[in-house]
Amino acid sequence: MNKESIGKTMLITTDNWFLGPNGQQYKAVFGTVKGIFDSEETLGLDTNKNSTNWYVQIGSMTLAGCQIHYAIETERDKVNFVRASGYSADAANGISFYERISIIFDADEGVNE
Repeated sequence: MNKESIGKTMLITTDNWFLGPNGQQYKAVFGTVKGIFDSEETLGLDTNKNSTNWYVQIGSMTLAGCQIHYAIETERDKVNFVRASGYSADAANGISFYERISIIFDADEGVNE
């Protein structure tokens, strides 16, 4: 990822789950890259060697550079925003299956239901 990514639509996967504005957990974000900034521009302070020192603004959110796993240039119609399935299990209730919203947060459109 570099300054040439600005203005392009990208799918970025993250190392850890993150919370969207709707309280749901996501593992990737799709949107238009608006900029790549250092910590001074993003946070208003210069971080030390123990913190990330660069950030990507993509759509309506900002990602810490240290959390970016993969960054892929792509178009909206190629991103699969399908609902995801999962399960939970415990001794009292057994296994229950459920559907949830996509694990990809659409930062250009906001919350995807």
